[in-house]
Amino acid sequence: MRILIIEDEVTLNKMLAEGLKEFGYQSDVVETLKDGEYYLDIRNYDLVLMDWMLPDGNSVDIIGDIKANTPKTVVVVLSARDDNESEIEALRAGADDYIRKPFDFDVLVARIEARLRFGGSNIIEIEDLTINPEEEKITYKETEIELKGKPFEVLTHLARHRDQIVSKEQLLDAIWEEPELVTPNVIEVAINQIRQKMDKPLSITTIETVRRRGYRFCFPKEV
Repeated sequence: MRILIIEDEVTLNKMLAEGLKEFGYQSDVVETLKDGEYYLDIRNYDLVLMDWMLPDGNSVDIIGDIKANTPKTVVVVLSARDDNESEIEALRAGADDYIRKPFDFDVLVARIEARLRFGGSNIIEIEDLTINPEEEKITYKETEIELKGKPFEVLTHLARHRDQIVSKEQLLDAIWEEPELVTPNVIEVAINQIRQKMDKPLSITTIETVRRRGYRFCFPKEV
């Protein structure tokens, strides 16, 4: 499970990231709305945990965009505002939960778990192809494909952005924890594994290379 933390209080965002890591959550941390919107554009998140007031604006203003682009992403607002009107405003804007500061961390984790449990499915279904990110499972016409790890994540990311051409750099930023420490060649390796373990045995094409630009998910490929 991947979580985006948008919180400008450095001590708090560090505590949240480190604490959530102990519960098995992978977190990205940013301190502004602008950086939050950048990460939301390049990565897929199960949950966004964000402070109400940030240096460059009100986080509640972007909830509508998050829900429009990724309806299954859970949004939890953290706020020092303890009035009912603010909570109502956040929930009506599309937030799934509203947690007042200061909060107990164990209670926060329990509420995150509850929201993710009932937040809906992120399963991708395209004709006879089903990609289940939660179970790292792919099936095609009831045949299960053995594709795990980074190749699976690359395929999933491209499938979620199937109307776009995604560059190697964007894939690195979206999937690798420290993209600056790996070379773009790892993307070619992942794409090759997808084609060898999935496309070739099933006689299908899922990803096409767009010269000098990147890759595009193309299943089902138009004739």
